[in-house]
Amino acid sequence: MDHPRFYYRKSVNDVKLFLVLIPLINSLNFYLTYDTISLSWFYVATFCIDTLEGYAAWGAIRSIIRYLDDALPYTEAPLKRILLQLIGTSLSTVVVLSFLTELVNWLAGGDPIPLGFYTKTMFLFVIWNFVVNGIYIGFFFYDLWQQAEEQRAPVPVVEEPKPDQTGLMVRFGKKDLLLHFEEISGFYVDGEYTVVCNGTGEKYLLDQSLDKVEEQLPRHSFFRINRQYIIHRGMIRGFERADHSKIHVLLLPSPTLPDSVTASRLKAPAFKEWFALS
Repeated sequence: MDHPRFYYRKSVNDVKLFLVLIPLINSLNFYLTYDTISLSWFYVATFCIDTLEGYAAWGAIRSIIRYLDDALPYTEAPLKRILLQLIGTSLSTVVVLSFLTELVNWLAGGDPIPLGFYTKTMFLFVIWNFVVNGIYIGFFFYDLWQQAEEQRAPVPVVEEPKPDQTGLMVRFGKKDLLLHFEEISGFYVDGEYTVVCNGTGEKYLLDQSLDKVEEQLPRHSFFRINRQYIIHRGMIRGFERADHSKIHVLLLPSPTLPDSVTASRLKAPAFKEWFALS
């Protein structure tokens, strides 16, 4: 079974999110830690250092979650996974932040940090860690829900092209050319454009989306491997299995197409069935 991971997400970039979120969390920590706060070089420097330490602790948390995504996915033992994740990330948070705090204090030549500081601050560290974990766990289950919705969604019926349709009209300079289906090696998305290429390496831009192009192609000759690529059967030499039930579709050498294109867990079974009909 394919286990979605937080760093596969397209709708939310966790790095950008936490680049903004960590300073906000640190601001709350400041408010809860210090009885009085004034705008001085000491508090500004302390805030900047604490924010950098927060980024370091988040990096450790992210690494542990990434490791557990492979070693113990949520779907195999959700309670055990969440418990191990919370314990492991809490310990890493405390260790990283304590070490960096002591290091900065030693470099600054300050007095030993009183135990009372850690009694209160450690509690905030753990709460901070639980918030971060909650966000990543939410990412996972949101992805899982999205995949379930995609599986339940009805598959649109794609009609075969009309019998007299033998290719696509493409524009090349001032010319409109008919590019026969058998000449086409594949289609791919490049920014806002759909590119069609032939076996000789020529490329043409289409003013249609890849979805619209797919509707016009004969299904026995072309397959939509993912959101970016449609490949002609004649360009496919096989496939290899990848992690999490995905497959890498292997392509013949081409000046315009990559050596392989990845099909997702949801697309892989349909591709195998289609490819077996050749």
